[in-house]
Amino acid sequence: MAAFAKISYTHAHRNHLIPHTSGNFNAKTSTFSHNLQTHHLSIRTSDGIRVSNSVTDSTSISMQNPSSNICQLCLLGKLEQALSYLDSMYELQISVEEDAYIALVRLCEWKRARKEGSKVYAYISKSIFNLGLKLGNALLSMFVKFGNLVDAWYVFGKMTDRNLFSWNVLVGGYAKAGFFDEALNLYHRMLWDGMRPDVYTFPCVLRTCGGMPNIVRGREIHVHAIRFGFESDVDVVNSLITMYVKCGDVDTARLVFDKMPYRDTISWNAMISGYFENGECLEGLRLFSMMLNSSVDPDLMTMTSVITACEILGDEDLGREIHGYVMRTVFGKDASVYNSLIQMYSSVGLIEEAEKVFSQTECKDVVTWTAMISGYENGLLPEKALDTYKMMEMEGIMPDEITLASALCACSCLGQLDMGMTLHEVSKQTGLISYVIVANTLVDMYSKCKNIDKALEVFHSIRDKNIISWTSIILGLRINNRSFEALLFFREMMLRLKPNSVTLVSVLSACSRIGALTFGKEIHAHALRTGLGFDGFMPNAILDMYVRCGRMESAWKQFFSGDQDVAAWNILLTGYAERGKGVLAVELFQRMVGSNVIPNEITFISLLCACSRSGMVADGLEYFNSMKHRYGITPNLKHYACVVDLLGRAGTLDDAYGFIQKIPMKPDPAIWGALLNACRIHHHVELGELAAHNIFQDDTKSVGYYILLCNLYADTGRWDKVARVREMMRQNGLIVDPGCSWVEVKGKVHAFLSGDYFHPQIDEINVVLEGFYEKMKEAGFGGQENSPSDLLEASKADIFCGHSERQAIAFGLINTAPGMPIWVTKNLYMCQSCHDTVKFISKVVRREISIRDAEQFHYFKGGICSCMDEGYYSRQRN
Repeated sequence: MAAFAKISYTHAHRNHLIPHTSGNFNAKTSTFSHNLQTHHLSIRTSDGIRVSNSVTDSTSISMQNPSSNICQLCLLGKLEQALSYLDSMYELQISVEEDAYIALVRLCEWKRARKEGSKVYAYISKSIFNLGLKLGNALLSMFVKFGNLVDAWYVFGKMTDRNLFSWNVLVGGYAKAGFFDEALNLYHRMLWDGMRPDVYTFPCVLRTCGGMPNIVRGREIHVHAIRFGFESDVDVVNSLITMYVKCGDVDTARLVFDKMPYRDTISWNAMISGYFENGECLEGLRLFSMMLNSSVDPDLMTMTSVITACEILGDEDLGREIHGYVMRTVFGKDASVYNSLIQMYSSVGLIEEAEKVFSQTECKDVVTWTAMISGYENGLLPEKALDTYKMMEMEGIMPDEITLASALCACSCLGQLDMGMTLHEVSKQTGLISYVIVANTLVDMYSKCKNIDKALEVFHSIRDKNIISWTSIILGLRINNRSFEALLFFREMMLRLKPNSVTLVSVLSACSRIGALTFGKEIHAHALRTGLGFDGFMPNAILDMYVRCGRMESAWKQFFSGDQDVAAWNILLTGYAERGKGVLAVELFQRMVGSNVIPNEITFISLLCACSRSGMVADGLEYFNSMKHRYGITPNLKHYACVVDLLGRAGTLDDAYGFIQKIPMKPDPAIWGALLNACRIHHHVELGELAAHNIFQDDTKSVGYYILLCNLYADTGRWDKVARVREMMRQNGLIVDPGCSWVEVKGKVHAFLSGDYFHPQIDEINVVLEGFYEKMKEAGFGGQENSPSDLLEASKADIFCGHSERQAIAFGLINTAPGMPIWVTKNLYMCQSCHDTVKFISKVVRREISIRDAEQFHYFKGGICSCMDEGYYSRQRN
């Protein structure tokens, strides 16, 4: 025992522990031995078995050296017992040898015991100031494995000596964590420190250059590899190939590949997948063919990469050939191969083939189920996607973040709010809501299911919002008729992130909705400055914004600034249709055909609408009949609805009803809605009621049809039936959006809600309007509620119009210079009373006033409207 005391004292003194006299140290060691013998340590393993001082695994623990005991327990993997020995040794102020610490640290790393590793490090920090090489490297390896780079860097700084392993571990740790600049800086510091890199150094550093990606620094490391003599090492050269393909330089990667004296499977995989990643799938497949003719056999990674290439190419025949080949190999039953095949077949539209592969998969994991769910969702089969998700739940498979995102997308397509809310709860319970992809799809789902408040709640809960998060909520606000807020959110987003083209398209849509021309021009300028002006749908979104804001001159300039594809022509056609400019629309269509642009289904919808609103019945029918015979386009339900609207607006209601009877497919609510609208215009109650009956058999949730029916009854004075329809709406939980009008003054958009009397200038606005009402009364101008029919119109207008455009116009008159035109956008239809009032105002103030309501544009000038009072005076015409 005296010898043991002497050795331990020397070790304790070397490590700056509390110095002891020989006598009291012996006493404490004796106490420690007694605790072991009487088993007061109460050590238990994880399975509850009590461990004594004699280990049952045929390895005897020495009573003479506690540090040796810790080492032996670590060798047996008994971390809890080893830590208990360590605790007792520190309580008794007994020194711990470095080898014991090293054994503990390595065991913590192997068991991924973060908490225990931190505890051991705390003991080490108390007892050892300068870390030796072996212990320092062990701590570095553990902390890097745990991703704790802060403590790893601190340990690195405390090490009295470092070798190449020390540098490699830390460089690799920073590279793996994505701190690429820091990793490269460490590599250069290592060179300055006189360390010569080895075969483990270069793969880490090259992976860093590829991750950045930085081709310049990657070439620099390539030179270093040659300088230090590793240009022929297969692992280093494989890393060089990977670096070059990650940086987009496939040609240099191929040069490196071709010069290799020896290639392994990783070499072939790196080059083949490199071609695929850079969009050169055919070249990658040629290299795969060369690989088959060489002596190197493809592995699992090769086969999954090749299947993915078939998916990217969309080549179903090649996909079938690869499927047949892989089934003849040893990988034919591997789950990852089946998962790749499902994904490939789904992406090329062969859902039935994907289903066959799915059914043949014996051990379906979460990736297998997710591949099938996302395949259905991407293939526009959302019902099957949700059914498959429910089957997965029944099998007891826990979803991952991709599974939930795909299922939520299916809910968005179907408008299934209840199922979406269930998935929301699942994401909370599983913790998957922390993934931004899940939160983003939740925002999208709630937005498309018309629950924008819940979408906002989820959006605000996202900790690290990305560009998709902001785009989803901006678009969600837009489709929920809160475009004004969408612009505010975009302003806030610009303080944090740079928008992409999808974001800008969503914002332009919001600008179009409320007539925010100045804001739209700012977006246009921003897109040109950042190079996004010609990205994707961006040119057409800008064009659409100008058209919907009524600036046709600017729209034509935008039209000629880029490629005039069919979508651009359709936007212009729609603009003329909304303005009732049928003759101009026909001329534009002929010009389009003369430019060798092939019209599509949307083209004819816009053209038929333009003919309908201009009373061009013969032209409209001629174009409808030419769709199939001349242009090879089979009419769909939307085209049939346009023809019903064409005939109905012209007053030939019997012909419109007869046309519906001849439609070769079941008429949908839109077709009957077109007939109902025609009956409203021409006050044909019986036929309108028939149309409404057919509508409500299939659709009881669309507010617009109820409003049309109410207008029909109100126009004919049947207010008891109006009350009945309103009751039906209440029973179905339907609410008419309040009337809202927007006017842009001095670059700022102002909103006016019906019945809102809290605007700062409301008193001035009311004074101006009262002045116009008095003048209208004196002039005997229409629009004043004098007759019973006028009273009925006023009551109807209060319900379905709200007169908010009057306040917007008065505000514009107050805050703009005389003679300046006023542009107003409204979310509902403009009633006859408002139409008459605005006509009178335009004549008195001698200004152009433009109002875009829910159906069309109205240009008022000198007391005349561009719509020529279409629909407003049908009572007098009939």
